[in-house]
Amino acid sequence: MKYLIIGTGGTGGAIGAYLAKASKDVTFIARGKHLDAIKEKGLRIIRPNDEFTLFPAKVTDLESYDEKPDVIFVCVKGYSLDSVIPHLKRIADEKCVIIPILNIFGTGAMMQAHFDNTLVTDGCIYVAAQIKEPGCIQMNGDILRVIFGVRDKTDYRACLKDIENDLKKSGIEGILSDNIKRDALLKFSYVSPQGACGLYYNVPAGKIQEPGKIRDCFIGLIREIDALASAMDIHFEEDIVERNLAILDSLSPSATTSLQRDIMAGRDSEIDGLIFEVVRLADKYGVNLPLYTKIAKYLS
Repeated sequence: MKYLIIGTGGTGGAIGAYLAKASKDVTFIARGKHLDAIKEKGLRIIRPNDEFTLFPAKVTDLESYDEKPDVIFVCVKGYSLDSVIPHLKRIADEKCVIIPILNIFGTGAMMQAHFDNTLVTDGCIYVAAQIKEPGCIQMNGDILRVIFGVRDKTDYRACLKDIENDLKKSGIEGILSDNIKRDALLKFSYVSPQGACGLYYNVPAGKIQEPGKIRDCFIGLIREIDALASAMDIHFEEDIVERNLAILDSLSPSATTSLQRDIMAGRDSEIDGLIFEVVRLADKYGVNLPLYTKIAKYLS
C-alpha cells in the first residue's frame, strides 16, 4: 500500500520513518526548514536503542503532492485541520483510508462529515517524540503504539487489517481497535488532564508527581473525564486514575505537554479541543465537571 504522512513532526515522523525503514512506500509532507533538511540530508531518527537516517526520503509539501495514496496518516495539530481538509478532499478517493492521529477526542467523526465516500477512522498514538532540529526526530523512549479503528462496525474494511500488519512488520505496535471510542478517550483521559493541570498551575510533571493539591487536581480531572465517559456510554476496562498516575510518574520531572509549550511560546495551541471541548461535552451530556469548568474559565 501507498502511505502518505501529513505532518512530519514527532508523531508522523516516527510512524512514517519506521514504515519506510521496513520498505513500505511512504511519502512525507513537511514544510519550511524541516522540509529542506529532509530533502537534503534525509530524515534522521534518534531513539534510545535505535538510530538511523532515511536517505533519500520521499518528501514534499502538501500543495505539490499529486499521487493517490491508499492510507493517509494525518498527524498535525488540531488547529491545522481546517487548512488540511481541502487538500485531503483533493487527494483522497473512495479507496483511501484516512487515519487521524491527534490528541483531540472526536476528530475522526468531525473529519468524516467532510467526505462522502472516503473512510475516516479514529486513532491515537503513544509516543514521546518531537523535532530536535530540522530533519531530525528525537524519540525519548521505546514506546511506539498506534491504535486506530472504525466508530461503526459497518464501516469495517479488510484493508484495515493490512494496515495493522504493515505497522507490526515495521516495528510499530499497531492495534486495530474493536472499540476505538473507548481507546481514543482513554488516551485523552491522560493528555487533557495533564495539559489542563500543568497550564492552570504553570508547572512541569515533577510538581504534579508530588503529593498535594496539584496532584489532587490532576486526579480530579481524570475522574471528571471518567464521569463524562459514563454519560457518553463509554466504559473503561481499567482504573484510569491508577493507569494515568503510572504514566505521569514515569516522566522526567522537567517534562511538559505540547499544549503548555505552545501556550508559553505564544503559538497556536490545542487548548480548545483539549480543555474547552470537555466543558462543551459536559453541557451536552448533562454532567457537572467543576474542575474543568473552573480551569476553562480561568484559561479563557
